[in-house]
Amino acid sequence: MSFPKVGVIGAGQLARMMVPAAVDLGIELSLMANSSSDSAAQVAPYVVIDLNDEAAVLAWAKKCDVVTFEHEQVPAKAIAAMEKAGVKVFPSSSSFIYSQNKLLMRQKMSELKLPNPEWSSYDGGTSPLKFPLIAKTPTGGYDGRGVFVIADQSALEKLHSEASQTLLLEEKLNFDYEIAVMVARSTHGQAATWAPTLTVQTNGICTQTITPIPDVNEDLAIQAENIALAIAQGIDLVGVMAVELFVVNGELIVNELALRPHNSGHWSIEGSVTSQFEQHLRAVLDLPLGNTSLVAKWAVMGNVIGIQTDKSKDLYPPYLHLMARSPKLKIHQYMKEMRPGRKVGHVTMIGDDLVQLRSEVAHAVDYMTGAIDE
Repeated sequence: MSFPKVGVIGAGQLARMMVPAAVDLGIELSLMANSSSDSAAQVAPYVVIDLNDEAAVLAWAKKCDVVTFEHEQVPAKAIAAMEKAGVKVFPSSSSFIYSQNKLLMRQKMSELKLPNPEWSSYDGGTSPLKFPLIAKTPTGGYDGRGVFVIADQSALEKLHSEASQTLLLEEKLNFDYEIAVMVARSTHGQAATWAPTLTVQTNGICTQTITPIPDVNEDLAIQAENIALAIAQGIDLVGVMAVELFVVNGELIVNELALRPHNSGHWSIEGSVTSQFEQHLRAVLDLPLGNTSLVAKWAVMGNVIGIQTDKSKDLYPPYLHLMARSPKLKIHQYMKEMRPGRKVGHVTMIGDDLVQLRSEVAHAVDYMTGAIDE
């Protein structure tokens, strides 16, 4: 049997959703988990390894044909050690760093002459940008964490002191809305994008996505896809990447990058000929990429986000009501403990009536979390 083994660093919901695609393709996955309770560790082979244990990481990686990632919180020395040992790691360390370090990402976007906000690094002293502004810790942030709205100089100095690291400062944009483009690129340079997606944010967390973007100017959508393709080529991407963008007065500004499957591409499981998870496997294995066309006019995804501290909340009983009410609804459970602000699942519907789809998805999310009871 010549089917390859793909090692995945991380065993969260992204790895969990990679499992069905791997099973269909006959590809073996080996997950590096934090514990047996991790979302993907419940459904696929895994090992528990400390990423700072270089010997253990290398022993595991050498048993895999390719190693990839489902999150950014991977020490650079661990990636470098695998590459030095001859392990195929995709995305490579020279690419992956742009999703790990926001300062380096901004520098790269400037180098590629792609649309950045006004920005600067900050190591103390007077702010080079006017207030209010956005301050970000360059590493470790996700779902709005590590991002701060700063009103004045004293607040900036306080944050810098508490963070104990160089900050990334960005102008505070009065944007119209946020979008994302999923793009995939293989080792021999074949690339493909999905239709740009509208991402609806609540308190810094994506709560709903709509694909394609409603009433979008066709030129803007094409420009967004071209930006994603330019970044993929410019950083030598191998795998799937999400390019998050702001739309400001009809113009695009690059927000952040995620070099892995991403929440804004979950709709593709039901809504596209080829899901982002299958495409990621194809790309890192240098297989021809799949068709990214939508299979319906619209695809709407809603994140199921914890709104209470009841870790034992049972998310199964809502199925009876939801499946009877919305037979076309597709439910994805991550089997994670319920915590406020934590993504514990998502639902998707595809079809022709956008108003109905959004209403059904919103109802399903609210009913599942307990925000409504009918």
